[in-house]
Amino acid sequence: MTTKYLPGLEGVPATQSNISYIDGERGILAYRGYPIEQLCQHSSFEEVALLLLDGELPSAGELAEFDASLRQNRRMKYHLKEMMKHLPPAGHPMEMLQTAVASLGMFYPSGTACLSGGVCEDLNYIHRMTVKLIARMPVIVAWWQHMRRGYDPIDPRTDLSCAANLLYMLDGEEPDPDLVRILDVCLILHAEHTINASTFAALVTGSTLASPYSVVTAAIATLSGPLHGGANEQVLEMLEEIGRPEQAKPWLEARLANKQKVWGFGHREYKVKDPRATILQKLMEQLMAKRGGQVSPLFEVAVALEEAANERLAPKGVYPNVDYYSGLLYAEMGIPVDQFTSIFAVARSAGWLAHWREQLRDNRIFRPTQVYTGEPIRDYTPITQRA
Repeated sequence: MTTKYLPGLEGVPATQSNISYIDGERGILAYRGYPIEQLCQHSSFEEVALLLLDGELPSAGELAEFDASLRQNRRMKYHLKEMMKHLPPAGHPMEMLQTAVASLGMFYPSGTACLSGGVCEDLNYIHRMTVKLIARMPVIVAWWQHMRRGYDPIDPRTDLSCAANLLYMLDGEEPDPDLVRILDVCLILHAEHTINASTFAALVTGSTLASPYSVVTAAIATLSGPLHGGANEQVLEMLEEIGRPEQAKPWLEARLANKQKVWGFGHREYKVKDPRATILQKLMEQLMAKRGGQVSPLFEVAVALEEAANERLAPKGVYPNVDYYSGLLYAEMGIPVDQFTSIFAVARSAGWLAHWREQLRDNRIFRPTQVYTGEPIRDYTPITQRA
């Protein structure tokens, strides 16, 4: 029987999941059945993380307990900080994050809770490790912002939400409530997105019963690529290259004529505008209104490029994705461009670990097949007889 090869496993179901749902034709994204628009309006990143992990919206008491656990687990041993000080300051933050999260397994061994059989049934272990990772990743990201410039990092606070604490740790000042809310929405939007490349990497690693640190490390490595999480950095560089709104259309025409990629456009799942991009654009518009128009001029460039793209790309089902406006919002918060994907990873840790937990409930190691295109079986030729 001939096995059909589908590049990139496009359309091939790799698992069964009840965590999130996408309808690419109608532009719908839902977490555990709840539309992303409602979660962004009414919820918080902490509540959404617990929803993704447990499957239901928590009670007030359950959320308070989970939030308290996250805050208490922000503190880490100084050994990790000392190790990070010796990393090359010019290294990319995603490479740092991959290294630091992997090293957590050395400083905080996860034990052998999932080594007794094919399925891990210790839910307390899974919950405990999940809380530790979600709590500590934003701290590591913020630490690096200061350490790579030669300064001691700012200690985390336990009186702030995840979004507020991250902004506080990045610049050491009391965070603006408007920016806290915007970052909180960004974290919600990036928290989960079905079986994307990084989540698939997490599933494959988790299926071997590797430690959760290794699971998240594999996912971080996958997210770092410019065709996945790294695209938001490329979008900002692209907008800076365009420079002015009136240059958007001729720039796009030249780009398409040369068959070059337009960053922030197109998604394998969506045939309409990414619902996350719509929410992020509205956040940028709201921020601009509050500031009396005082936002980056690159936002006008982005709007002009989207308008031009609607003429050329929309008929082909190519629209802005989540990366298109997220970088502009991060820049308004004072977050450096090379940290954009790290913030993405902080949010997506919730989704990765929700899928890790789901994988362990009915685990089977991933072992896909291949379509062999090499030589038929043949005899070895001694080196003296080769031409």
